Order: sequence, then C-alpha cells, then structure tokens
Amino acid sequence: MYDKSKELFERAQRSIPGGVNSPVRAFKSVGGTPLFMQKAKGAYMYDADGNQYIDYIASWGPMILGHAYEPVVKAIQEKAADSTSFGAPTQLEIEMAELIISMVPNVDLIRMVSSGTEACMSAIRLARGYTGRNKIIKFEGHYHGHADSFLVKAGSGVATFNIQTVPGVTAGVANDTLTAAYNDLDAVKKLAVEHKGEIAAIIVEPVAGNMGCILPEPGFHEGLRKLCDEEGIVFIFDEVMTGFRLAAGGAQERLGIKADLVTYGKVIGGGMPVGAFGGKKEIMQQIAPLGNVYQAGTLSGNPIAMIAGYTLLNELKNNPSIYKELEEKTIYLRDGLNEVLKAWGRPYVINQLGSMISIHFSDHAVVDFASAASANNELFKKYFHAMLKRGVYLPPSAFESWFLNNALTYEDLDTTIAATKESLQELL
Repeated sequence: MYDKSKELFERAQRSIPGGVNSPVRAFKSVGGTPLFMQKAKGAYMYDADGNQYIDYIASWGPMILGHAYEPVVKAIQEKAADSTSFGAPTQLEIEMAELIISMVPNVDLIRMVSSGTEACMSAIRLARGYTGRNKIIKFEGHYHGHADSFLVKAGSGVATFNIQTVPGVTAGVANDTLTAAYNDLDAVKKLAVEHKGEIAAIIVEPVAGNMGCILPEPGFHEGLRKLCDEEGIVFIFDEVMTGFRLAAGGAQERLGIKADLVTYGKVIGGGMPVGAFGGKKEIMQQIAPLGNVYQAGTLSGNPIAMIAGYTLLNELKNNPSIYKELEEKTIYLRDGLNEVLKAWGRPYVINQLGSMISIHFSDHAVVDFASAASANNELFKKYFHAMLKRGVYLPPSAFESWFLNNALTYEDLDTTIAATKESLQELL
C-alpha cells in the first residue's frame, strides 16, 4: 500500500537528515513510514503510491480554500512569467501590505519576511529594541518557530520528540526566555513581579495549535493585555496558524483582543514559504531603515509568494461567508465525532474553535501543555494509523491541531466520522 513511500524514505535518509526536511514529517510520534505526497487538489492529497486521503492538515493551516485553488494557481503561473525574484521593490508588495492592513485590526505597518519563524524572531528583536529590555515570556507547549529563544519548552515537533533541552541554544538565551503554563495568568503575573522592568515581550499563540487545539480560558488574554499595558511590555500574537483562519482579522478579531505586534506565516503566501510581522506604527518605526533595529531578507516580498497570498486573502476579504461555512463544517464534524466517541465509552476531549479542532484521549480537560501531554497519546498513534488506512490524513502527532479547508464536503465529513467509528472499534 505504501511501497513507493517506503522506497523514497529509504532513499531520502541517505541524503537528508532523518529523511525529512522538517522533523514532524518523520512520523516518529506515531510510528511507521512517512508518506511522500505527489499532488493535492481541493480537500484531497495523493501519495506517491496513488492513495487518496481526505486532508485535515491543509499544509498546517494555509490551504483555507483547499489545495491547488484555481485562482491562486493561475495567478502564480502568470506572475512567474515576469520572473521569480527581483531583489528590488514591486508595486505588488504595497498592495499586499495595504490588503493586510485593511483586514487586520491594530496593524499600521507590516514587513514581509520569508517564514513564520523569521517573523516571530524579528518581532522579538523589535520588541527588545523598542523597550530596551532583554527577557521575554512564552508559554509551555507554544511553538513560534525554531529560533533559539523559542526552543525553550516549545510545542509542535519539539514536544513530539520529547526534546527538553535543545543543544545549540546557549544558557544566556535560555535565561532570557521565561516560561509559564498557558491559561495560567497568575504565573505570568508572578514572572512580571520577579523580573520587573526586564520583560520586553509576551508572545502567545492566541489559540494554541502546537499541542493540539487548545482554547484560551475566559479572561486570560484580557489579563495579559492589561498586564502588558501596566508594565510597558509588548504583547505579541503569533497568528501563523490563526491568522486569516479564525476570521478575516484573525484571532484579534475573533477574540476581541488588541495585540501590539502580530506575526504571520505561509497563509499570506497561499501556502508558499513566506511570513510577515506588523503592528503599531510607534513600534514598527524602529525597524531599519526607519530605525536601528535591523532586519533584512533578499527574498522578502517575493513576487510569486505575494501574488499567491494576495489572491487568497482578497478572496477571503470579499467572501466573509467562507468563515461561516468553515465553522459550520467544523461543528458538524465535532458533533459527529462526539457522538461516535461517546458511544465508544472511553475518556476523550474534543477542543474546537472556528476551523481548528483536535481530539485528546484524556479523562480531564486539556487546557495547557501538561494536560495535553498527560493524555493517552499512545492511543492517538493507533487511531492515526487506523484513520490513515481508511483514507483520512490527520496530523501525525497528538500535539497538533487539525485544520479544515472549505473544499471539504459534508460527504467527506461523514466519511471521516464513519472512519472514526470503524477505527475505534478496531482499537477495542
């Protein structure tokens, strides 16, 4: 069934570390051989052996309208004829910035970069330069890319591989990175008291997606916002996953919270390698060439990525009903899964907001990294492979949110629910 993927994985390991270019793809969390994908269209992906899968990762978020969305593909093809890169300014970069600013609250200026990691790394540097402080607060299990500061108690692949201390991250960097449990406002306040006048930024996934989908408790973000105002701390929303997914204005709009800086990843490139960080004018003006906080990138504002992202975001802006349709589909899936899991009779938790959802085989609420890690993640591994066998591609880790795309039909959702029922019966 997976002969070609197995052959490719064996070949890949001879030239690529671990056979993959991003660790979570290695399937080490769930076991087995990673599947090598050949193509995707709409809600479906096809591996090298020709197997079809209903896709619930959507390239980890950006494929909101499905794979190979025709207007995006056409725009890329037309723009590529003009050259794939200039290393000089283009009008399209301005139009892209104007579009994002028109959609997102509290963004006065925005700088394009080449990845979500670069966006988050640059936002932290900017916050440090703006405040003249060195320390940051992040949350256990939140993943903001692989820059040194973010690999302290990180989620996603670091959690998947149970890496507690990352070689190559210096003690100085680690000492400047303070951590607290997500949804524990008192712990953050305690850190602010212990390090008064030293904290440059608090960075958070407003809805966590790198330890499964975990929602903020009522009052948590409001408390963080108040604390940042009182202590002169820059409040950063990492919207690499939630941006343009939970609403046209992202988590800021959906949750009604104002961030000082916001970061984005591949969604603003329609799935192409790209990112951005933006926010309040008084902070963003510290970035070179206006200020002395240096950030640069030869491929920043790449025309192919910009036209792909502009086409996708313009569609989302002009058709707000997409968000209603996506959420209705996700609720339908949640309710169907809930019915099946309830009948199954074993402990479980389903977390869902908008088009983000995850299942945790747990007998307690999953509200932070500790509660996510203490779920029965061995059972998730078996569930993952049982679903894969039935043509449903879930994130290959219990520490990842599922992402729905609007190309999914209700028939696809019914198939997924039925596959879950069969899979759970197989696991008894």
